[in-house]
Amino acid sequence: MTPITLGLEEREALLGRFLRYVRVDTQSDEDATCFPSTEKQKDLARLLVVELIALGCTDAAMDEWGYVIATVPSNLPPDHPGVPTIGLIAHLDTYHATPGGGVKHQVIRHYGGGDVPLPGSGDAIPVSQNPNLSRCHGHTLITSDGRTLLGADDKAGIAEILTVVGWLKVHPEMLHGRIRIGFTPDEEVGRGTEHFDVAAFGADYAYTLDGSDLGEIEDETFCADSAVVTIKGHDVHPGYAKGKMVNAVRVAAALVEAIPQDRLPETTEGREPYLHPYAFNGEVGQAELKFLVRAFTEEELTEREEVLREAVSQVRARFPEARLEVQIKESYRNMSYKIAEDPKVLEYALEAVSRQGIQPIQRPIRGGTDGSRLSFMGLLTPNIFAGSQSYHSTHEWASLEWMAEAVAVTLQLLGVWVERS
Repeated sequence: MTPITLGLEEREALLGRFLRYVRVDTQSDEDATCFPSTEKQKDLARLLVVELIALGCTDAAMDEWGYVIATVPSNLPPDHPGVPTIGLIAHLDTYHATPGGGVKHQVIRHYGGGDVPLPGSGDAIPVSQNPNLSRCHGHTLITSDGRTLLGADDKAGIAEILTVVGWLKVHPEMLHGRIRIGFTPDEEVGRGTEHFDVAAFGADYAYTLDGSDLGEIEDETFCADSAVVTIKGHDVHPGYAKGKMVNAVRVAAALVEAIPQDRLPETTEGREPYLHPYAFNGEVGQAELKFLVRAFTEEELTEREEVLREAVSQVRARFPEARLEVQIKESYRNMSYKIAEDPKVLEYALEAVSRQGIQPIQRPIRGGTDGSRLSFMGLLTPNIFAGSQSYHSTHEWASLEWMAEAVAVTLQLLGVWVERS
């Protein structure tokens, strides 16, 4: 198949969808116990159901949990032997720890290079920290005004999937098998697949559109656990505290400092694992520290957890009257363990990138996707680039041209599955 080029109207439709979606506040809540963790995620879900139905997905619906599921029927001729059902998945929610409501976007046409000013904050997206900006001269860039997330993670993926559905509707000459669409809540808080019914979804293989750089196909994620350290101190009036007070806040500070500097996310890259103290809540009498534990192998994950336990032991020795308890909970595991069992799901994606005339990049994710858990639930789900950068930051930005290429690669992928089947 020759490269697919989205026309001007198609690119503008992609941009319009994306801007419409980022204006809907869908931040999830890490501390909530309900599902989805925020009802406002369903606002976007309901909007997407309406749009999918308008594009011909007559079965599009949101279930009680906030999942949006829809079908694009196969258009293969009756005598065709058929192809596996392919799922296309993206997540509704945005990151919970950076402001994400009231997004005011800016669209920069014909980007000419240099740092990107953010008018709402007086800040700028620096090229020095975003070298991919140098690859996007002449592109249409989208950012927030600098006071919030943009929400490209993962509304870029959602907009791209809707654009794939729309493109197939007006290009019936392209043969494809049955396609299942899935939009999930609560991915950012690690619960995106908690109520996802793989059997009911009915896909044989799937792909998330939740990646970043042009041409990236990701078949590896971190193995991930979370850790909570609870610290119990003793609070008394500070005027009479000598020999009595055990300050849990000071103990927590000592624990953060006890983590070796070369074990932190800000000092690691590539395949290096890390420990990340990311949330604190407490006072003198009791405090709680939350950690992310990340590594590409289970052996390295265990080693990082031992580093945390050793740091806790050191702090216990320094503050013998404080009580420290460590609880570790499994989050997800590296999906490469499962994808290796049936590698064509990866190989076809890499071929689709090549057919689009882009150099494919097979790279591990220093993070996770819904595909991590789905792969262990029986639905192999690598990750396709979505064309946006600096996730979880007010410096988040997206290239419309890279987003259009993500649409084209996904269409190529559907074609590869037809040909190879």
